[in-house]
Amino acid sequence: MLKTATEITPFSLANAPYLIERIFPSMKISAEAQKERKAGSGQTLTALGSYWKGRKPLVLVRACLLGGLLPATSNLERDLEVFEMLMALDDQGLATRSHKKSSPGTEFPYEERIKDLRRPEHLGDFLTNEQWQLINGHLGTSAASLSDLINQLGIMRFGRTPVVSDVFSGGGSIPFEASRIGFDAVAADLNPVACMLTWGAMEIVGTNVTEAAAIRQRQEAYAQAFNDEVLKLGLDTDASGNRAKAYLFCLETTCPATGWNVPLLPSTVISEGSRTVAVLVPDEKSKTYRIRIHQAADADEFRTLSTGTVKGGRIVHPMNEDVHGVSVSSIRGETSTSNTNSLRPWTKEDVAPRPQDIFRERLYAIQWQRPDGGIFFKEVTDEDVARESWIEGYVAANLADWQQDGLVSDMAIETGKENEGPIRTNGWTYWHHMFTPRQIVYHKILASIAPSDPVMSLIRAKALDYCNKSSQWRPRGDYPEQLFSGPSLKTMFNWGVRASKPLMETVLTTFFCSPRAGSYKLLTQPAGAMNWSSDLVVTDPPYSDSVVYDEITEFFIAWLRNSHAPQFDNFTWDSRRRLAVKGQGEHFRAGMVSSYRATTEHMSDNGLQIVMFTHKDSKVWSDMAQIFWGAGLQVIADWYIATETTSEIKKGGYIQGTHIIILRKRDGSESGYSDEVTQEVKDEVARQIEDMVGLNQSLRGHGRSENLFNDADLQMAGYAAALRVLTKYVKIDGKDMTVEALRPRANNERTLIDDIIEYAVQVANEHLVPEGMSEQTWRKLTGTERFYLKMMDIETTGSKKVDNYQNFAKAFRVSDYGDLMSSVTANGAALKTAVDFGKRQMGDDEFGSSLTRAVLYALWEMKGGVSDEDVVSHLRDLTTDYLDQRADLQAIATYIASKRKQIDVTESQNATILAGLIKNERLG
Repeated sequence: MLKTATEITPFSLANAPYLIERIFPSMKISAEAQKERKAGSGQTLTALGSYWKGRKPLVLVRACLLGGLLPATSNLERDLEVFEMLMALDDQGLATRSHKKSSPGTEFPYEERIKDLRRPEHLGDFLTNEQWQLINGHLGTSAASLSDLINQLGIMRFGRTPVVSDVFSGGGSIPFEASRIGFDAVAADLNPVACMLTWGAMEIVGTNVTEAAAIRQRQEAYAQAFNDEVLKLGLDTDASGNRAKAYLFCLETTCPATGWNVPLLPSTVISEGSRTVAVLVPDEKSKTYRIRIHQAADADEFRTLSTGTVKGGRIVHPMNEDVHGVSVSSIRGETSTSNTNSLRPWTKEDVAPRPQDIFRERLYAIQWQRPDGGIFFKEVTDEDVARESWIEGYVAANLADWQQDGLVSDMAIETGKENEGPIRTNGWTYWHHMFTPRQIVYHKILASIAPSDPVMSLIRAKALDYCNKSSQWRPRGDYPEQLFSGPSLKTMFNWGVRASKPLMETVLTTFFCSPRAGSYKLLTQPAGAMNWSSDLVVTDPPYSDSVVYDEITEFFIAWLRNSHAPQFDNFTWDSRRRLAVKGQGEHFRAGMVSSYRATTEHMSDNGLQIVMFTHKDSKVWSDMAQIFWGAGLQVIADWYIATETTSEIKKGGYIQGTHIIILRKRDGSESGYSDEVTQEVKDEVARQIEDMVGLNQSLRGHGRSENLFNDADLQMAGYAAALRVLTKYVKIDGKDMTVEALRPRANNERTLIDDIIEYAVQVANEHLVPEGMSEQTWRKLTGTERFYLKMMDIETTGSKKVDNYQNFAKAFRVSDYGDLMSSVTANGAALKTAVDFGKRQMGDDEFGSSLTRAVLYALWEMKGGVSDEDVVSHLRDLTTDYLDQRADLQAIATYIASKRKQIDVTESQNATILAGLIKNERLG
């Protein structure tokens, strides 16, 4: 019999373990997270401002929140069934998400099954009465919706609707998703731009349908007002009635070798689709180039005319006979002995370069749209030049008043890691220098329209991102890119200016409407200032210096600090660099410890913290372990979520996954000695991995087609098991570990923690014996051999994700795994084969002198036609203590034969033959 709502007993689950501490379907969540990422602008919060990078996928946030509230019972299989049902990850959920009548076949991998399905967040209330009966029967609840369930479980755990806090709210995905599904959320961030985006998530995307319609009506009115003012000023129309879509600008400078004025164009291509190029026509009299717009007749002519004037940082142009040209750095006046150069620093009054400046700015083409809709590119005319001159004068005459009224930025650029670029490369010293006069007028008009509407403040920030002098022109698509297409502030030799009509599309941005079920509070303050009670704390903290948010958001703060909606008056419109948690080493650790100590002190005693963290620097990971220790937290579990993209731009392999670290308050005052702790870590790692492998086998035995845990999960679970043991101790060998965690460390100093964690990884790897490899041989192998042979096993699944290789290289302590790889592209990673190695990398290092390398050498010889007798003879010569190692050599050859069967038939067959030769070799 199901309980009724009145039978919900407060605190009845107060001591129950959390589901996410025991089990988490990371492979399915990874696939869902990647699906959401690939939606690009179709992601729910992206429309508010895609300039904020690193928002965590909402499906990942939802999974963490539910996993951090649901109880783990003695029936983990049913627990998992309920969780996947709530997340729409089960077969019935997939069928509901399908646009077709039938759901994708279970014989396909999960990521293939969901490829064409709707995302779970788009389903609304999708669970059937029968499903709610199963869920309520298992949990002892009486819910009829997800928000009901969250409320009831919150009462059963904490005596109230559960409160979720995020003190690094950033783009707002964590507090938004929490509030959307029924938690009470508290969001805090030091940065005013982050707070504005979080407000937008809650009040624009999270509003009700009626208010969403009202917002849309206001947007249409604002777009019309913007358009009317642009037309009134005659900014974008010519005498023929054409209206500009984009203006193409470039820097221009005087070549010191020839005296010619040279437009700086890395490429002359304007449009790949229409094969349109800019052709430089020399004018001997003025020593300038006329820029003619030409549509190439065919691909050959297009290719011939595509060469620009900037190559490898050097200016090369037709009137300079020196093919090597002149370096841009020398024109700037840069030297190796000074950080300064010869560029004139622009003044606050400047809106354009002066004639004597080293770099001038030149309009070299315009993209027009005819009244009938046709689009074409055209050379700049005298009429266009006159219009530009009028706009420049108009801005210069009014700039001081506009700045006084807060309509145009008057803020200086403060130098820094990111913000040094505009100053050093262009001489710009104020933020309005990053905008052409026309763009300044656009942004002034937008600032004048509905200044009290917070929706307009968000639209203005988005317009700033899309309309500036760092908007790279995209010839493939014919449009100017946004500035923050990546997480950095960059300057350009040439750029595109989005004209008023395309900019109206920004004003008319379509925002998703997904009403919130819970309440929220928004605070602008440092993470360490948390002073409210919370049950769950879910954070995505800054990753050392990964993204310098405090600096790059000054680009937006400069324009919004003096003219924003009153709803944002309580924000501190300053980046507050000094207070930001950032940097490396002691400053980073101290800021993080302060932050997490505050979240721990204000969290319910039975509450949970979930930290989403990733970084490719192992030292930062070591810092994180000590940060948790110093904050009084104990690591309970660690799940790995792969969010890798397929971008070929990311060559060399970037970490594209997130660790979900589960923590509780550290209770008790345990003390121990390092040898005892080390043994406890060994036992805990072994137990953890054996439990997870056993659950994999159990679920597969019940018809599940894929493992719940992959190798990366097992590997990270070993790491987490070590931290779980370590962080429960207050003292080890008489040392107060909280004090030890906060102690400043010398560069490259190894600590007891480092040694124990490294040992734990070793233990974990010993338990991850690949299928088909004897455990006895595995234990004898070096780290590089284990890496190579383990990845050979993973390659049999067809997986080519580089993050797998990165994770195992880290685990097996392979410092440069690239030496063992034939490819390290994002989704095309692969090991070298025996033929790829050839006779290289022999005997020089750990791998070169290993048994595995000797076997690979033998396989290469066999492929080259060397006789069996010579192959075995050479193998004997390459192997120390050959007789004692014969069984291991045979085991390695047999293993390679089985793993290469579907990938490299010849290598597999040769390995089979080699194993037989070793086994049947006559000795003595």
